Amino acid sequence: MKSGETELPEYSSSDEDFVDPWHVASKSATGIDYDKLITKFGSQKIDDNLITKIENLTGKRAHHLLRRGVFFSMRDMHGILTLYEQKQPFYLYTGRGPSSEAMHLGHLIPFIFTKWLQETFDVPLVIQLTDDEKFIWNDITVEEANRYAHENAKDIIALGFDINKTFIFSDIEYISSCPEFYMNICKVQKLVTYSQVKGIFGFDVSDSIGKISFPAIQAAPSFSSSFPRLFKSKKDIPCLIPCAIDQDPYFRMTRDVAQKLGGVKPAVIHSTFVPALQGVQTKMSASDPNASIFLTDTDEEIRIKIKRYADSEGGINMTDEHKKRGSYLTDISYQYLTYLMTDDDKFTQIERDYACGVLAREQLQEILIKLLQKIIGKHRQNRALVTKEMVKQYMTPRNLECSIVT
Repeated sequence: MKSGETELPEYSSSDEDFVDPWHVASKSATGIDYDKLITKFGSQKIDDNLITKIENLTGKRAHHLLRRGVFFSMRDMHGILTLYEQKQPFYLYTGRGPSSEAMHLGHLIPFIFTKWLQETFDVPLVIQLTDDEKFIWNDITVEEANRYAHENAKDIIALGFDINKTFIFSDIEYISSCPEFYMNICKVQKLVTYSQVKGIFGFDVSDSIGKISFPAIQAAPSFSSSFPRLFKSKKDIPCLIPCAIDQDPYFRMTRDVAQKLGGVKPAVIHSTFVPALQGVQTKMSASDPNASIFLTDTDEEIRIKIKRYADSEGGINMTDEHKKRGSYLTDISYQYLTYLMTDDDKFTQIERDYACGVLAREQLQEILIKLLQKIIGKHRQNRALVTKEMVKQYMTPRNLECSIVT
């Protein structure tokens, strides 16, 4: 392997967990072992000291997704905090692969945290919609993929991102309109060999050349030079990428080539996966409507899915063995409340009551159902207010406002 080359560790049939950008699976009843994943990927665990530093610098309490370990791993987050402390600019970059008209709860969580980052640090945000990727990987037309991108943009806009600080773009559309973006894609493509992407992503000779070349497209938004209209042609603004940890291979590759491009290595902050309704051994998937809570689900659909599909080891009355094993931690209703319930005191009381058997499984499900109905009901209302003109405004390149980008 060439010097500086990054590569995913080899997985064997004996591994309990498998994680890559397209598949997440665990053989363990407790789900993905994130500490082991940190070791395999070579990232750093987010500890209490880092959370305290964020709170001290911003003067704000850390987001509940950070406090509860949902965002658990990072690369170079300390460097980003140093930039903020020195009043130096950086921007946020995240994305969405539009494989269906509606996003689900698993897609929503990283965007909720990204919105907090944008508001807390007062920085610009670029959101990549990889409609080209979904066309290449899925059995859909390129026109469908692009339409899904615009539909997903409505879900993202409905969260309330500041239009003056947020740019959403479709790969299919932006590549054809911004030479600088395509130039960076070409530069990454030239620096990364087939041997490297094979090692990083597991591609083989049967994969299309579209798949093999796509990682360069996901790498390009890591460099501010890809957005001359947004950043007044500044080419050296660092970025922070909030994403689920299955996307980390893209950015390990990006970090390896960044300096050769004359750019800055992107910093990354990783989240865990929102598990499927059937259990913690895999994540929510847009391809299985019974495994996911979609942002378009009605109140009744939410109730049916939680009651019918939400897996639990708890039962109505918890046994002493259940309490001893702490298996409530893998209960799907409990897991979802970890992501969604912002009131710490209320969440702690529910956790305590459920762990000791005071709170029955049906009661926990009812708490979750009501919370989901409230959150998704509000989201549906907000989404209904998003017009095509609003989508066009968010997806039009223009200077982004930010107190530290001048």
